[in-house]
Amino acid sequence: MLRRPMLASYRTLATFCLLVLAPLTPAAAQDTSDAPRALRFNWTRDGIITGTAGVLWISSESVFKDNLAPAQCRWCDRAPDGTDRLNRLDRWGRGIAGNSEASRKRADTWSNIIGFAGLPLGLLGTQYAVGRSSGASTEFFAQDATIMVQSAVLASVANQAVKFAVGRERPFVHVLPEAEKGLTAHPTDNNLSFYSGHTNLAFALAVSAGTVATMRGYKHQAVVWGVGLPLAASVGLLRMGADKHYLSDVITGAVLGTAFGVAVPLLLHGRVDDTPPTTARASSVSLNPMVGTQMVGLSGAF
Repeated sequence: MLRRPMLASYRTLATFCLLVLAPLTPAAAQDTSDAPRALRFNWTRDGIITGTAGVLWISSESVFKDNLAPAQCRWCDRAPDGTDRLNRLDRWGRGIAGNSEASRKRADTWSNIIGFAGLPLGLLGTQYAVGRSSGASTEFFAQDATIMVQSAVLASVANQAVKFAVGRERPFVHVLPEAEKGLTAHPTDNNLSFYSGHTNLAFALAVSAGTVATMRGYKHQAVVWGVGLPLAASVGLLRMGADKHYLSDVITGAVLGTAFGVAVPLLLHGRVDDTPPTTARASSVSLNPMVGTQMVGLSGAF
């Protein structure tokens, strides 16, 4: 049996959750003047774009990575004589990396859990709740989810292309003796540090969800931003904690993920013009005799 103080704590927590979620219930969206706005969307076009980008991203990671990933670093942060030339920003940022192998593995695991499960599911759930609170239909939610995925996969394709071209050595590989660099668990992954794919994906999802909510005019759009951005930032920090990326890799991933999260909804899915067309005036014609003449005048509205 729960002790009274613990039971009281649970009651307080439950009450707080109800107060927070109460504005998000469908009953709160009764004012039709604030109805969500339609966005440009075509299932055929957007299905092709999203599907093609998704296949390119997944295949580049799971099928062609061994052939595309550089075997040797092109951006090694070392001079030809072996002198460490890591910049001050990244050297300072490495202080967040775990001090032990176990702590780095935990950070790596949690970055995967949050980045590929917690953040997407949390954002989808929040987007659905916020949309329903403004009276959005299930069709709108399906479109919102597709735009989010579309932004994420397009951002990820760009990220893969840059990673394979740049070939930056990862932080944990950078500190290994030369003879041990080929003995890591995944050698083909050693030189794919720039820029952080996890962070890029997380910010593309979070920012596209917030951008879509803003474009729709959802009443509680701030909740989407409030859920997405902290989770996306935590993914970047965890990637640094796992010693898989430098601070500059994470910052670049956040900036470019944000760029795709804003650009894809705005450029491909702008608001549909819902301004009602001007009512056409009825045409009328009349013949009016002109005073003092034997002529008539033609007048009317067209």
